[in-house]
Amino acid sequence: MMDTSLYAAFLLAAFVLCVTPGPDMMFIVAMGGRGGPATGVMAAFGVACAMLVHAVAAALGLSALFTALPALYHVLRWVGAAYLLYLAVKAFRDRSLPGTESGNVEPGHRRAFWQGALINLLNPKVILFNVAFLPQFVNPQLGHVSAQFMVLGITIVIMGFCVDGAVGLLSGKLALLLRRSRRVARGLNIFSGTVFTGLAIRLAASPK
Repeated sequence: MMDTSLYAAFLLAAFVLCVTPGPDMMFIVAMGGRGGPATGVMAAFGVACAMLVHAVAAALGLSALFTALPALYHVLRWVGAAYLLYLAVKAFRDRSLPGTESGNVEPGHRRAFWQGALINLLNPKVILFNVAFLPQFVNPQLGHVSAQFMVLGITIVIMGFCVDGAVGLLSGKLALLLRRSRRVARGLNIFSGTVFTGLAIRLAASPK
């Protein structure tokens, strides 16, 4: 079903993409810095689940809608930027220590998952990436094109979660080491808010 030479090339390209710092990784670092290692890992898991949704959409051909409907691309782009700004405001206003927001850790973990998923789902550039990147490693002559898309999509999702999960874990552990200092904790929240603001500006200002 898969072209082995194309798949090998895909593994190399996907690995380079996964270890290269990007918006998702910066978001996960910020989330780990605010909430601790479990929060960072849950944010990475949310991003991975959203990537799986993108992979299914690409396999079904739904992602091509964004190339045919430019207005849909821009609507999603502005909604994503607005959501990032909302997270930035929350981070700037947060006075709690990492991992103790509202005195309840578990809901924070669930929020980190959904926030990671939403940030990725509301980024139309990720959708266009799947449209442009994955087809290069599909061999139509072998048939089962949708299945090939899914294999590639699942592969990059697993690889991405391994990398991003490790990043979220390490950033969270560093935050826990510093959590006794309220000044440092406040600095981490400011850092997170700055990252979210930068990502929002980047998404809003970037052309298609």
